[in-house]
Formats: sequence, C-alpha cells, structure tokens
Amino acid sequence: MGETKHDRIAKAIATKKGTVYHSDKGVDVRTATQVIEVEVDPATFSHGIRQLQGSQKARYLAVPNDLVKDAIERTQGTGVGVMNEHGRIRKRAR
Repeated sequence: MGETKHDRIAKAIATKKGTVYHSDKGVDVRTATQVIEVEVDPATFSHGIRQLQGSQKARYLAVPNDLVKDAIERTQGTGVGVMNEHGRIRKRAR
C-alpha cells in the first residue's frame, strides 16, 4: 500500500519546518512555536480543529491547495489558521 495524500503533505511540511511527522495520536506536526494538523477531506475539518484546541502554540490546519477556501471558511472565529499543502500560511492563527 502506498503513501497517502495526508502522509505526503504532513511529511513535506515537517521537512520544511525542520521537524518530524508524528503519525501516532495527537497533532501531526509540532514545532517550538506551531502545531499543524493535516486534513485532506472537508468532512474531517472539525476533527482537525478539535485536535488543535488544547495547544498554546500557533494552531494551523494544513489542507490541499484546492481546499484552502473551504478551510478558511470553517476556521472563522476559532483562532485556527490555515496552511496550504506546501506549508504556506493562507490565514494567520490568532
């Protein structure tokens, strides 16, 4: 079985951020200042946002490029920011 789209995005962002992808429980990518949860299906955006809620660091939902607009709409008022699949911030976290 090949690597999933979720895994590819998480590994790419982790590499860019100089850290590792945590495929176990918890947030996918963790740095000293950010936590990043990768979601590739709009139906799971709520789950991703919930995963991030407990963190004091800047919280981001990372999504494929074609889902950025949907993710920005879903994260309004949550304090969660949005990144595209390359780790580029499209909406800043509060």
